[in-house]
Amino acid sequence: MFYDSAKIYVRGGDGGNGCVAFRREKYVPEGGPWGGDGGRGGDVIFRGDEGLRTLVDFRYRRHYKADRGQHGRGKNMHGRSADDLVIRVPPGTIIRDEETGQLLADITTDGQDVVVAGGGRGGRGNSRFASAHNKAPTMAEKGEPGRERWVLLELKLLADVGLVGFPNAGKSTLIAQVSAAKPKIADYPFTTLVPNLGVVSMGEGQSFVIADIPGLIEGAHTGAGLGHDFLRHVERTRVLIHVLDTAGTEGRDPLEDFRVINQELKLYNQALAGRPQVIAANKIDLPDSNEHLKRLQNEFGSAYEIFPISAVAGTGVKELIGRIHQLLQELPENTAIEEEPEIVHRVVPRFNIRREDGELVVSGREIEKHVAMTNLDNEEAVDRLQRIMQVMGLEQALRHQGAKNGDMIRIGEFAFEFVD
Repeated sequence: MFYDSAKIYVRGGDGGNGCVAFRREKYVPEGGPWGGDGGRGGDVIFRGDEGLRTLVDFRYRRHYKADRGQHGRGKNMHGRSADDLVIRVPPGTIIRDEETGQLLADITTDGQDVVVAGGGRGGRGNSRFASAHNKAPTMAEKGEPGRERWVLLELKLLADVGLVGFPNAGKSTLIAQVSAAKPKIADYPFTTLVPNLGVVSMGEGQSFVIADIPGLIEGAHTGAGLGHDFLRHVERTRVLIHVLDTAGTEGRDPLEDFRVINQELKLYNQALAGRPQVIAANKIDLPDSNEHLKRLQNEFGSAYEIFPISAVAGTGVKELIGRIHQLLQELPENTAIEEEPEIVHRVVPRFNIRREDGELVVSGREIEKHVAMTNLDNEEAVDRLQRIMQVMGLEQALRHQGAKNGDMIRIGEFAFEFVD
């Protein structure tokens, strides 16, 4: 089975905790703090791997978490940073944030790396907090939690040429004729249920990749038939070959088929309307093909190149492929439709406050990070957290939201009692 979409959970490794330690050696009185920092947590990295063709591996495993950093130790020994977790995906994979829909990465080349969930930094040991006013701090930071998110993976095949057309037009037969691909071929609609890739050799050191896109039907842009499942693969191609059943073997009109498929491509993505396209007038060895071929040439001959072919017998196929190869050499290497990320200029608040089930819930990456990295069992660390909250303006904001003595304040996984 071909899998070209998946939803998975990723989380960067937590940072290691800082250490509280003091130098206690003979002849070294009042040695001072000596606790080392924690190591950084591992990142979750997506890497392009040209040896992969589908996203099937993500059907069996959906959760990926990098290792946490090593905790700091005494004698100012810092913890070791964790190794990154590398997830391999086929080139052509688009990665989006599941919650916001934001485009995070577009993996297009072998070996391309993208960090999708960063690891947390290690917490600082108590030697980092020594000052003229506090020469023996008894506090250290906990490691920063790693970034976590659900991501959507979507695979768009990277092919130079895409075959489009109604079911049973002869696309699978054509790709089998010009490459070593062995698609399923039979005399009924939707024989091809997954995209097929084939490499067309044009001589030593010259080749291109051709994709057999499963049959489209009217309404495909709305998801009808195989619709959205496979229209996405057309976006990456540089040239389209529109395969038409010129003999009208199923009572269809090839001119109407041509108009319908092009309209579906246009409605799905306006930029596809300008993609270079040639017509492969297939099945010319069957009765009634000459009449339809003349109609095609009269109607579209001035706007499109038309190649009469028989994919079964191989008639005219060499001329068609030769012209496609010439077009590819004239076109830029990459004409894929790239999605421009939306740039929104706005001030992001440092935190938000809302009422929920009788509690005041404070959310925000910065404040949640400070709370998560604080050892709440350490009085000195709690005092420092309170000073951070005052500098951020959190106490004043809570009062503005109507917080009173005894109210419960929740930040992340921790709850506090508000004392004015």
